Amino acid sequence: MRIVLSGGGTGGHIYPAVAVARQLEAEEGGSAFLYIGGKRGLESRLVPQENLPFKAIDITGFRRKISMDNVKTIMRFLKGVKASKEMLREFKPDVVIGTGGYVCGPVVYAASRLGIPTLIHEQNAIPGLTNKFLSRYADTVAVSFEGTESAFPGGKNVIYTGNPRATTVTAASPQRGYASLGIPEGSTVVLVVGGSGGAKAINRAMIEMVPFVGKGNGVHYVYVTGESYFEETRKALRQKLGGEPSWLHVLPYVHNMPEVLACTSLIVNRAGASFLAEITALGIPSVLIPSPNVTNNHQEANARQLEREGAAVVLLEKDLTGKALHEVVQRIIGAESLRRSMAESSRRLGKRDSAALVVSELRRLAAKRKK
Repeated sequence: MRIVLSGGGTGGHIYPAVAVARQLEAEEGGSAFLYIGGKRGLESRLVPQENLPFKAIDITGFRRKISMDNVKTIMRFLKGVKASKEMLREFKPDVVIGTGGYVCGPVVYAASRLGIPTLIHEQNAIPGLTNKFLSRYADTVAVSFEGTESAFPGGKNVIYTGNPRATTVTAASPQRGYASLGIPEGSTVVLVVGGSGGAKAINRAMIEMVPFVGKGNGVHYVYVTGESYFEETRKALRQKLGGEPSWLHVLPYVHNMPEVLACTSLIVNRAGASFLAEITALGIPSVLIPSPNVTNNHQEANARQLEREGAAVVLLEKDLTGKALHEVVQRIIGAESLRRSMAESSRRLGKRDSAALVVSELRRLAAKRKK
């Protein structure tokens, strides 16, 4: 199969597309890929590292307020459609998949105009603007959360697949996770992470929380600050504690996140869709602190989906203090039955082989075109 992938801006849009490519490679050899991303997006750096052929177009998103920049965005969109058509004609894909972000707009729209089957994947409980627009043109819309199909009333074919990123973490080794952290196997690990860049509010709460933890009580706290916050946060923690105790592991970034997740007993994190897909695939209970600074407050909607199923506790940023965070963490860690129940609920949400379901739908679309 020849497939064009498009998605950009954040890892949450990029990694699901990469997961689909990896699933197709595993299922059948000889597949050919082209990833079309944005010149300015994170995908321009991440995708080549994944050894996927990459081409870029120049595109930006619309501002929600009236602005002359939106006129420039329209012009870039039209140029992006033209450039995408040229790339598609040259590559001759069987199907095109868009996984969100502004760059998908011209790519998927161009494919639909050329009669190439298209699928878009929505990671969040509340759809982004680009996918809402593209749902009128795509042949299939895939959603990550069951029950959110109704968010695309105009979609031709809306299916629940889950998030393809979940599939990539299920084989992760907890032993390697423990070893990379220098923590004895079988230890209870609480992982605190505010996303790839860190989160100032979570960092502040963690600094406030550590004095409440005491001597750790046999629990290892792995705290990922984000590279830009690492030095100042680590300094503040050492001042609070008079050093860095053996139960606290402060890191700027984690490069082997699937393995670290595999040895995690409880996670405190934001509520980005791809990360939620990973933790539910591994059945990890969570304390979710959704970012309030995202479009349509979609992270809270994501988090509430897990909370309703008993897999997570939601702590809003406006209520976030060191004491509040410590209380909710101790409530879960200190009650084995509650943690097990949350883990089972989390695992139940992540049990779908999402990447395989998306690939199956891509095959169906490609076969339909050939008839």
